Amino acid sequence: MVSRPEGQHFYKMTGSGNDFVVFDSTAGAVARLENEESIRSLAARGTGVGADGVVFLEKSGEGDVRMRYYNSDGSEAALCGNASLCSTRLAVELGLAQAGGFLLHTAAGSLRARIRDNLPEVDLEPVTDVRSNAKELGVRPGEERLGYARVGVPHVVVEVSDLEAADVTGRGAELRHHRSLIDGANVNFVSKRAGGEFAYRTFERGVEAETLACGTGAVATAIMLSDWGESGGETTLWTRSALPLTVSLRRDGGAWLPSLRGEGRIVFEGRLRDLD
Repeated sequence: MVSRPEGQHFYKMTGSGNDFVVFDSTAGAVARLENEESIRSLAARGTGVGADGVVFLEKSGEGDVRMRYYNSDGSEAALCGNASLCSTRLAVELGLAQAGGFLLHTAAGSLRARIRDNLPEVDLEPVTDVRSNAKELGVRPGEERLGYARVGVPHVVVEVSDLEAADVTGRGAELRHHRSLIDGANVNFVSKRAGGEFAYRTFERGVEAETLACGTGAVATAIMLSDWGESGGETTLWTRSALPLTVSLRRDGGAWLPSLRGEGRIVFEGRLRDLD
């Protein structure tokens, strides 16, 4: 049994189906939870709270907030888009930050965050590592083309003719571990919907399975679609949970300047007791 503070308060949150266990660690009371074993126990479905990732949130300076994010396997990730949206919502809810705008500090940089039209929105760091033709990964039947973008974390984007037929688990795992990708990648499969919008599915690194949504994956996908000439300055991407993520893009020379907006919902609050 892992030693944990009895009765530690937590929030269960979701961003378009990407779900998280979130702690307010401002007072430092949850320091003993911030380790690989505890995070894996917390994130385990069936025996723990169950989540795609675990977030530690704390006040940082005057009106700003710091977020540390861990995948469900216990590995720390530089950034998670949907966790950033959830952190934005919770920071405002707890009075750690103002809804009109603040800085959300992450391992991938400091993001401007706000509540807009009742939804959390974050401006991500400029994206400069983009390859619109990742031909070294190979193109399989049913795949139109592949691209690559590092949005805090690495992403492969695969345009497919039939999203439902895409082998997200098998092909996703293959590309995630491709020998040409030094630190692996998340893998996003995208296709156009009727009406000109897009739907996508993600095989997520660190979870090692398909998740219902991926915020940075939505940004990487929107960048690729824009670079391929299939979308413009604003792209709506429908997640596997049937909820939309909206990506706004601007160009500054060779850099993409993205903003991400979508759900950040508090599902319930609880207290930890006995976790294996």
